[in-house]
This record gives sequence, structure tokens and C-alpha cells, in this order.
Amino acid sequence: MTAIAVLGSTNMDLVAYVSRAPRLGETVTGRAFRTVPGGKGANQAVAAARCGAEVVMIGAVGSDGFGVRLRSALTAAGVSVAALRTVAGPSGTAHITVDDEGGNSIIVVPGANALVTGLEPGDDSRIGAAGSLLLQLELPLRAVLVGARAARAHGVRTILTPAPVQPLPPELLALTDLLVPNEHEAAALTGLTDPRRAAEALLHDVPEVVITLGAAGVLHAARGREPLTVPAPRVRAVDTTAAGDTFVGALAVALGEGVPMEAALRWASSAAALSVQRPGAQDSMPSRAETDAFRTASEHPGPAPAAAPVTAPVSAYVSASASAARAEPEDGTGTAS
Repeated sequence: MTAIAVLGSTNMDLVAYVSRAPRLGETVTGRAFRTVPGGKGANQAVAAARCGAEVVMIGAVGSDGFGVRLRSALTAAGVSVAALRTVAGPSGTAHITVDDEGGNSIIVVPGANALVTGLEPGDDSRIGAAGSLLLQLELPLRAVLVGARAARAHGVRTILTPAPVQPLPPELLALTDLLVPNEHEAAALTGLTDPRRAAEALLHDVPEVVITLGAAGVLHAARGREPLTVPAPRVRAVDTTAAGDTFVGALAVALGEGVPMEAALRWASSAAALSVQRPGAQDSMPSRAETDAFRTASEHPGPAPAAAPVTAPVSAYVSASASAARAEPEDGTGTAS
């Protein structure tokens, strides 16, 4: 079983569902409201755990009722919370509006996440024991840098999601093995709206990039290799919240098991496509068996074969289906950016 450490945020998502998002100064009537566990770090941790990884979450929750719920949700998903601290004050929250097309807008209030400024005793060894460290930017940048340094010192792959997007220090880029922005984040980082040009620019700073493109799928670029685009599965999106985090968590699992990049991207895209068909963040994330079954069905139209058990390595699934994936590329609307 692949081991993954996540240094990141844990938030309670306060989600309002509306027919359309309000314009500036406008009030609209919503049709539903939910409070669901989220946070980019916790989301990626849950996604990886549901895809079969052994995951440890490093971060903090507040001393409020949300903190209790957030910790319980991670535990229920199979994520270790041994390094999830409880600090005085409120937990982080994300205020999300989801429209009838599945699009969303989000305001994040950091709460306890803002107090994570470095590693606590034991965290360095937890990172060193992992195959990959997943990082995002909902914690203070100082903590992200400390985590990346620890990963590099131990030879652990660092996968960085640059969201919420902000200028990235050269040191952090130098410590990043794989950068996974969406197309808007890639444009903000480079000033280039064309994803291929943006990827080329980013390769000056990091060795490998995956840009998620929404309905257009994902673009992979690495130094010394030709860019690769993998189309998204065709699905109807209900709620794209956390689909990008689902993709990153699943991708980390596949890469940790030694799956080649193209097959790993297709498998992670299947997980993301499943998530956008369900409401919520962590609630929408599929199991490994669901992802395997969806991927198999998309490659072989007709009744899907029995899904692989959660303990089966992704490489075993890929070896049986990669040739079909190469022969019949998909089109679609499922992979979130």
C-alpha cells in the first residue's frame, strides 16, 4: 500500500445551492444549504485514502464543534489524524456557492489553518515515511516551504497544488517535483492564457506539470518530453467542488504505485469524473473500486466487469486495460479544473 502525507488545510464547507450565483450587490434565493467537511488538504487526503493509500493528515482544526466533526470525518475515511492538532479558536471555513450548472465560487476563512506555520515534533518522520507529500496553499506559505524542505531532505516526491493561487517563491518551485494547477491558476502564475505555453513557462521552474482543463481534460508536460493531453470522461456535472482535489489524490496514489503517467492521468480523471456527478466535497469522492469500475466501463462499453478490490494495485488494473485506453481516447465534460 502506498503511503502519502498531506500537509494542508481542513475546513468546514458551508455550501449554498442556487440556480445562479449572485452578481455584485445582488441577493438571490437559494434552494438548499449544507455543512460538509472540506479544505483542500483534507479533501486530497480523503481522496487518496479512498483510492487505497495509507494517508496521514498534518494540520490543525479549531476547538469548536466544526473541529470535532472535521476530525471525525477524516478518521471515518481512513485518514490518520495523529498529526492533526486542535488549537484554540475557530476551525477554517469555506463559504461556497454552487449553481445549477455545477459551477462554484468559494471564499475561504483560514481559522485554525492560519496557525500552522511549521512542522511539529514527529511530522518530519511522518513525511519521511511517505512516498509523496501533497501540498496546497491554504496554509501559511512558511509552513508549505518547511514541508517541502522536509520532503526533499528525505527524497519524497512533492506534489503542489497552487491554490488559492499566489506568487510562488523560487525556493518552493525548486522543491516541487510535480505542479498541478488548473488552467486559471497556470495563467495567473505565468501570464499566459494558452495552457501549452503556460506549461512550457512553468517547466523553467519545475520538472513536471499537470494542468487540469475542465471539460477538455488534463495537459501533462515534463522537461525533455512531448506534452500529452488526456481528454476527460463525458459526464454531467452536478457539483465540481473538490473534483480537482479528487484528481490530485487519485493521481498521487497511481504514481506512488509506479503507474505510467498517461495511465495514471486517465485513472485520476475517472475519479474526478465520478466526483462531479455527486454533491459535496469529500462526500462526492469515489472509492477505488468505483473508480476502477468506471474506468473499465469507459474503455469497454457494455456491462462493466467486477471492480477490482480496494487492495489491488492500480498497476494491476492498468496492465489489463492500458491498450484499450490508447486505442479509444475519450471526449467529455467530467474532469474539473
